[in-house]
Amino acid sequence: MNNKAKTAELSKDEQLKKASTMAAVRAMLPIIGLVLIFIWFNFRTGGRMISNLSLALSSVYSLMIASTGVFFIMTMGGLDFSQGSILGIASIVICYVSQKAPIPVAIISGIAAGAAIGAINGFFYVNRKIKSFIVTICTMFLFRGIIKYLTSKAPVTGSASLSLFYDTVPIKLGCMLLVVAIGFFFFRFTKFGTYLKAIGAGEKAAKYAGIRTDRMKFLIYILSGAITGFAAFVSVLHTGSVTSSGGNQLETQILIALVLGGMPISGGAKVRFENIIVGSLLYTVLQSGLTMIGYTTQTMQLIEGVIFLAFVYIFADRQSLSVIK
Repeated sequence: MNNKAKTAELSKDEQLKKASTMAAVRAMLPIIGLVLIFIWFNFRTGGRMISNLSLALSSVYSLMIASTGVFFIMTMGGLDFSQGSILGIASIVICYVSQKAPIPVAIISGIAAGAAIGAINGFFYVNRKIKSFIVTICTMFLFRGIIKYLTSKAPVTGSASLSLFYDTVPIKLGCMLLVVAIGFFFFRFTKFGTYLKAIGAGEKAAKYAGIRTDRMKFLIYILSGAITGFAAFVSVLHTGSVTSSGGNQLETQILIALVLGGMPISGGAKVRFENIIVGSLLYTVLQSGLTMIGYTTQTMQLIEGVIFLAFVYIFADRQSLSVIK
């Protein structure tokens, strides 16, 4: 019996070591993929990827900021398909307010608009017990219609100072790093991240542990909306205006970026904050590289779809997929 027990313990230790090794390899895959794809695209474009690096990464600022809020939602097992509409509405609010008030007031207004839409999502999700993907798909279409109505006659333009004084790499980079740094601190070093992971791993167990899950979920949707409202400020700087397509497909870009960064769709204990950074960079490099090579939009979508499915297959936690809320 002792020999059998020792053999069983050894086999368990071997399984644990193998599982930890596999987890480490899976965690490194997005980083390796980012490096390899960057090198390959730089080779295919004759070095243009490096020489035009600032241009290639111009879209990563708002994407990474907005991905931070969705990352929190996905960590607790939820989904949000209304991010593009939130960005579009917040951008319109920022442009309107910037015409009559100082830019800081416009930024706060955009954040408030995003938080308000997040509160609507959170209310129906938490209080009315409707699945998160259903609620956010409905609000996506609702506010997309409002965006098209507000921009039907002409694009909504903001103050000229938006593009003249704020459309600089240091400001956009600083905004992005500020959001990422604050998010990283609270997620890694406070109970905030622990609670989100606990809810994603098992909401009932989290309730028994004393976590006020409903309150937490509601506040996270408000927080995510507010963060996207701030991303709208960074997004609107380049053009200084908003058209009917403002924020279009942002939710898809965020989802692909997070999955490319190794984010499990079901959330839970396996998520890492680095998923945001690596995924946003990987998606941006992939998109910019394919554009530089000269692929058509249809071909780019096909390639991105294949890569997205491959990463979903690798990183999906099949035991937890059934608990997506």
